[in-house]
Formats: sequence, C-alpha cells, structure tokens
Amino acid sequence: MAAADREAGQQRGRGGLIAAYGLVLALIVTCTAVVLGIGGGASDAVGSAAPTGRDPESRPSHHTASLKIPPRPPPAFRSLPPAETAAMVEVTGDGLSLPRISPGGWMPWLAYARRFDPSGPPARIGLLVINVGVSEPLMQRAIEELPGEVSLAFLPGTPDLPRWLRLAREHGHESYLMLPVEDPGELAERGIRPIQTSADAAENLGRLRSVLARGEAYAGVVIPASGPVSQSEPTARPVVREIADRGLALIEVNPLSDSAVLQRLADELGAGYARSAKVLDYRLTGEGVAGNLDRLVAWVAESEPGQPPRHAFGVVQPDDEAIDAIVYWYKQRRPTAAVSLVPIIGHFECREACMARVRLQPAQLLP
Repeated sequence: MAAADREAGQQRGRGGLIAAYGLVLALIVTCTAVVLGIGGGASDAVGSAAPTGRDPESRPSHHTASLKIPPRPPPAFRSLPPAETAAMVEVTGDGLSLPRISPGGWMPWLAYARRFDPSGPPARIGLLVINVGVSEPLMQRAIEELPGEVSLAFLPGTPDLPRWLRLAREHGHESYLMLPVEDPGELAERGIRPIQTSADAAENLGRLRSVLARGEAYAGVVIPASGPVSQSEPTARPVVREIADRGLALIEVNPLSDSAVLQRLADELGAGYARSAKVLDYRLTGEGVAGNLDRLVAWVAESEPGQPPRHAFGVVQPDDEAIDAIVYWYKQRRPTAAVSLVPIIGHFECREACMARVRLQPAQLLP
C-alpha cells in the first residue's frame, strides 16, 4: 500500500487536474448560504419598538429577531432543460439509445456529475462502490443508506438498470457503469460480452455500445482491474476514443503501477480520467474498511509543503460489512479543515484535449 500511495501521490501532483485546482471552482457549483430574517421571541433580538408614550415602562408584547438559518446545500445535480437532456442521447439505426455530446456541447460526465462545495477543505477523499447490482438487497442498501457523496458503479447486466440509476440519482449518488473487460479469472457478467484483446476493433465497439445503451444519466464507465485490455494500446485506443467522443469519463481501478496506457489515451483523446489504487475492502490489517478509510484520510491530510493538496478515492465492494462500516464512519467522523469528502467528479483529471471539449459549452465552466 505504501508504494501505491507514493505512486498515486506523484500522479496527483501533476498539472491539469480539474478537481484539485482552481478550475473546479467553475465546474462545480458553489454552495450559497441563505440568511433569512424572521419574527420571534428570541432573547438576542436586534431591534424593538419604541415605548408607547403613555407608559414609559411599557414594552411591545414581542421582539423582532433575526435568526440565521443554516446554509442550504446546492441541488445535488444540475437541472437542464428537457430538450438539452434529450440532445445528449443518440438513437442509432439499430435502436440503441447511447449517450453523446449534445450539439450544444454538453457532456454527460459533467451534466450528470454530483455537485459539491468547492470552497471546502482543499484536500479531498472520495468513495466509489463498484459492482453494484450483484445482489438486489445490497444494491438497495447502498443506494438508500450510503451518503450521497459516495459514488456508485453499476453492473450493466443489472435487471431493470434504468430504474436503479434513477433511484440512485434521487438519493444523491453520482453513477457510473462497470465496463466488462477480459479477465481470465472472471466469469462473463450475466451474458454480456467483455472487451477482449482477441476481438477486432469493430466487435469491441459493438460490445461497448451495448453496455452504454443499458442505462442513462450516468457520468462514465469504470474499468475494474489491471488486465490484458488496459495494457494493450491497440485494443484500448478505439474503446477510449469512443468513451471520450461520447462525452463520458473513464475511471480505472488499478492497485498496480501499470496504468500508463489508459491514462495516456484519456489525455490524448480528451476524456476525463480518474484512477484509484486504494481498494479499501482488502482485509490486510484486521481493521477493515473503517480503518482503511481512516488511513486514507490521514494520507490525504499530509500535504507536503509547497505541493498541491492531495486527493484520492477508495474503492469498495457492496457487501453488508462495507456498507455498515461506511455508514458508521460517516456518522462518527469529525469534519476537519484539512479534508473533505466529495464525489468522484472531484478527483478527475481533464487535460488539454478534454478542456477543449469543455470550453465548447461555456455553461460547463459555470456553477
């Protein structure tokens, strides 16, 4: 874990990060405090009526007070006109409904990202629950019990997936789809054909599009582990190009150090990219998810002098133990001035080619 953390820290120190630097202030909404004056009988009234004149000792029957209402959080998601949302869908000749960059320049990975307050602590952690959909009861628990800042990545073969994606959004969760890729140790996911190095580009693109068409209003796709596809540029290039050209983001879950291919292709082709090397449900220390979360917070908080604030997100599987641990950790945690919990949108890189696409729709640079 230490080597992975050092390597992750070096990657996080690179330039061009939306999440870690100033540009995210424009991409994500700023939380606005609302202060209302209301009447009441509070003892800290800021004003009172003059005496009646007939009785110098008389006072009004009540005081007018100004009480501060706690800041209202911003809406969890952007509210776009229905026509703009519809424009982010392409219906192909064979009847597939696929995400796309709208003619007006809106990209799904920004349009469907969860908002957060960019003025919070600059060092950031995040949580991504992957493989949501293996168990319906666990999926329901993850959606309904985990805090909205926790992002969810659904298996594309999940029955009635569009309904579950809508439910996740209603509970404030930013959503992604898992992308099945070649892995000799894994079974095919509910009959969905994975991206494979042995398949040609046209076949793999067809498989990718069949996955993308299974849901809507998600921000991107997750490649779950290091394997042949993530290490093969000829296989990965057309896949990453399609993801980028459709305005989707790419997340790589890879605890190893061989992430050069996908990251380089994302940079070149203009996709938002994020990587996690921190799989929090490895039981290596006996402390479980909560202990690993505490260590992640401690590492992120240790920003080195003269270096940008750290940010990193951890990955967990949706089991009862992990859900219980996250809920308990969230309720017991002590918010600090050093670290904030944000959705995965707060951990993406968006470099030159990506930023060129973002600028095509100026509203994507505004709260």
